Amino acid sequence: MKSDIHPEYRPVVFQDTSAGTSFIIRSTIATSETVTWEDGNEYPLAKVEISSESHPFFTGQMKIVDTAGRVERFEKRYGRRKKTDAPAADEAAAEGDES
Repeated sequence: MKSDIHPEYRPVVFQDTSAGTSFIIRSTIATSETVTWEDGNEYPLAKVEISSESHPFFTGQMKIVDTAGRVERFEKRYGRRKKTDAPAADEAAAEGDES
């Protein structure tokens, strides 16, 4: 492998903010926060909103999560979606079927 082109691969603590649980795995994620883990060592901290502890697939509970208004941010950036002329197309198809 070439040197100095790969990100650092190290242990990182991921904290699930909705379930209140934490787990440690190796990752290349860049973080600015650190936390002292159960073994007494200090590790980088990455906060996530959904993990296997809180995901509906694993918990069996439905939960709607709108992280920081994704829809609102999209609409602000790109404007509201324009409605297509679907009713006009349906009317034209209906007129063609009557003949």
